[in-house]
Amino acid sequence: MSKHHTVPCGPSTVHWGYYDAAVAPVLTIQSGDTVTMESVSGAPEHLPPSGSGFTVLPEHHAILAEIGRGPGPHILTGPVAVEGAEPGDALKVEILDVSPRQDWGYNLTRPLGGALPDDFPDARIIHIAIDIARRTARMPWGLTVPLAPFFGCMGTAPPPAWGAQTSVVPRAFGGNIDNKELVAGTTLYLPVFAPGGLFSVGDGHGTQGHGEVNITAIETALRGTFRLTVEKGARLKRPRAETPTHLLTMAFDPDLDQAMLQALRDMIDLIGKQTGLSREDAYALCSIAADLTVTQVVNQSKGIHCALPRWALSAQ
Repeated sequence: MSKHHTVPCGPSTVHWGYYDAAVAPVLTIQSGDTVTMESVSGAPEHLPPSGSGFTVLPEHHAILAEIGRGPGPHILTGPVAVEGAEPGDALKVEILDVSPRQDWGYNLTRPLGGALPDDFPDARIIHIAIDIARRTARMPWGLTVPLAPFFGCMGTAPPPAWGAQTSVVPRAFGGNIDNKELVAGTTLYLPVFAPGGLFSVGDGHGTQGHGEVNITAIETALRGTFRLTVEKGARLKRPRAETPTHLLTMAFDPDLDQAMLQALRDMIDLIGKQTGLSREDAYALCSIAADLTVTQVVNQSKGIHCALPRWALSAQ
């Protein structure tokens, strides 16, 4: 019988800016259990000014006061260990619900960052009102934006030999994937490199465009519910995902061309495993039915995902 667990966000349940197999789990669950995890986003300089009318969560203040900054900007909740997860397995992460939990978010432009580092030399931050009930955000110039919340950072621990890895760069363990397709109702598969898998989340986004071009989306605090299940012996090399309509392979590299090649090769392999088609037929199918999309271009290693509609795998 599966159980439900909760990991609130606070100084004792977060780590700031890195993934590391040496971080002790804040919770250990059984495979197939569900867990609700809360997150916050933003360093002290990202908080709305006093008198703005926005509410900063008390646990956010506590985290900023008690937890030291790491090499990356993301405040990560977890890790959660799953009994039985061992290197070579995969962690199946069913994203059951993702909801905003505060009335504001922020968007940041940083000098020398983003997709156009030379075009915007000045630092800029805007605070954006969030209507939790209506699931909308209101930009400072009056535009109402529908929310599609997701966690930019979802990952297992890296291999122990790698030590601590910055939360900025997405790698084989996942991390800062920033894939806006990973909303509630989708499933993410992550390689397991350390006992327990050690799943952490953060970098809550109210919504984001593919690319995340100015380096941030609407960064905000989220609450997510996940079902975590161990898939034994999966030998997964990189994250992949499933939506109600598509299968996704994902790859990351400083060179977008190299990320594209790897995401496409992974999709060809996945088609072969699921259908028995030859590599030549799978390659042709990708040309006919799959879409290659830029996931993000701002995390040092850029992302590409290859999306194949489920109908393309139907038996003939």
